[in-house]
Amino acid sequence: MSTITRPRSAAPKAVPAVDGAKLFDRLCAVCVTLFALIWLVPFAWALATSLRSDGSITENPTSLFAGGWSLHAYSYAWDNHPIGTWYLNSLVISALAVLFTVGFGSMAGFALAFLRYRGRAVVLALVAAGLMLPSEALVLPQFIEYRSFHLLGTFWALVLPSVAAPISVFVFQAFFRGIPRALIEAARIDGASWWRVYARICMPISRPALSTVAILTFISTWNSFLWPLLVLNQTTSQTIPVGLASLVSNSNIQYAEVMASSVLGFLPLIAVFLVFQRQIVQGVATTGIK
Repeated sequence: MSTITRPRSAAPKAVPAVDGAKLFDRLCAVCVTLFALIWLVPFAWALATSLRSDGSITENPTSLFAGGWSLHAYSYAWDNHPIGTWYLNSLVISALAVLFTVGFGSMAGFALAFLRYRGRAVVLALVAAGLMLPSEALVLPQFIEYRSFHLLGTFWALVLPSVAAPISVFVFQAFFRGIPRALIEAARIDGASWWRVYARICMPISRPALSTVAILTFISTWNSFLWPLLVLNQTTSQTIPVGLASLVSNSNIQYAEVMASSVLGFLPLIAVFLVFQRQIVQGVATTGIK
């Protein structure tokens, strides 16, 4: 008896699977490019406007090349306004704020991470509540407080409020909690005090958290506007943001001069970020701050 064999049907062609990883990478690259353009276009516009003359800006405000480019606005702004003094004031205030914020924030984070004492939960709740309050809501109480201490018009009125930064406490606490507990217990068994554990063990290995807090504090203090505007009433003691705002006049706005001063104001921040961007990313990734 003969058997009838049916011809086998051709196997369906395998559909090439879509590489999800490459597609995701391309999508991320497109998003990053769009966000970079959103941030770079205003910067490029301000830079190009600062190199033009006021007459060409008034005649052709949308043309970036009309009238030619020159550095006259930069020299005029530097010679006719105390921008150098504003730079020095901002640098001194930001440096002091970084120094005190890193010192007190690291000690507070160390205490919350390792020490066990009565009322620790209450302290932690108060620090967390500080994250929920907007800085504008504290302007009036702080103004009354520093007026009572006769600190208005001084740099300490700008430095001290930035020291009480809840985010710095949480950054250091998150990093310190990642240190192996056995290392701390071994140091305590060997007779090391808590201060020695903090200074000799925890701080030397907390460079990512330290750099993150330092850079973020420097940038926020440098960009602060409302509080320095209320506290500092003399032109020579003003900071860069407040000084740049005083250049804008309702009667006669010199666009090139204002843009040149703005470019001079945020160039240090760009330099700080470009130099320390690796430390910022490493610190954020290590501490888990979102």
